[in-house]
Amino acid sequence: MSQKKNKAAWDQIAQARNNFSKVATDRECRDPLGTLDSRGWLPRSVAGLDVLCLASGGGWQSILYASAGASVTVVDLSPEMLSLDVREAKRRELDVRAIEASMDHLPMLGSATFDIVHQPVSTCYVSDIGKVYAEIARVLRGGGLYISQHKTPTSLQVTRQCSSNEFVVGLEYYRTTSLPSVEDGRYREEGAIEYLHRWEELVGELCRQGLVIEDLREPYRGERFAISGSHGHRGRFVAPYVRIKARRLPMS
Repeated sequence: MSQKKNKAAWDQIAQARNNFSKVATDRECRDPLGTLDSRGWLPRSVAGLDVLCLASGGGWQSILYASAGASVTVVDLSPEMLSLDVREAKRRELDVRAIEASMDHLPMLGSATFDIVHQPVSTCYVSDIGKVYAEIARVLRGGGLYISQHKTPTSLQVTRQCSSNEFVVGLEYYRTTSLPSVEDGRYREEGAIEYLHRWEELVGELCRQGLVIEDLREPYRGERFAISGSHGHRGRFVAPYVRIKARRLPMS
């Protein structure tokens, strides 16, 4: 049920041509690694490397990696999002393989076939993040890199902003079912089914699947003089995202 609803939600997002379906520009493609990697997590060159852009349809990430010379596979649940990757790859004469699939079930991908797996915010759309991490660990080669971004638990717990401009943490941390709709939906995608993953799952499960965390960042989304009720105002009080750099342990 959640897969069907999330597929429909992201198909609609792709058709709406909003920021989540903004394709790579000519300027970005002239400096693809600089665009992808402001933190310096990627190697100096990805030319010839096998890269999996996971749950990453939309014509941005896959196009940038392909522009940098990588051999790219992009997997996404939404055929409309993938159509943007296919369209942009054809327009730019790039070789990008697009696969419609769920991030937690990748039997079509061979084991130890990728040097890099890059995943934008998306794990909140599956109930069991351990299955996602298990698939990533399986398809990565020994020493391979996993770069990901996730919604923080606290951000997903916020239900509303009260009259005194305080943010109300109204959802239980140890919740196992999907999240209900809330008044403050600034970091939710309309129509999508989402799940809260605790830090024990976001970080601990990653380690239990044989990946070693090398860095962790909380992108700052606050704006000092943002008006109350805006994304920038909320970002001063609640970190919406966490970015993680991890590496697959060498295989014996």
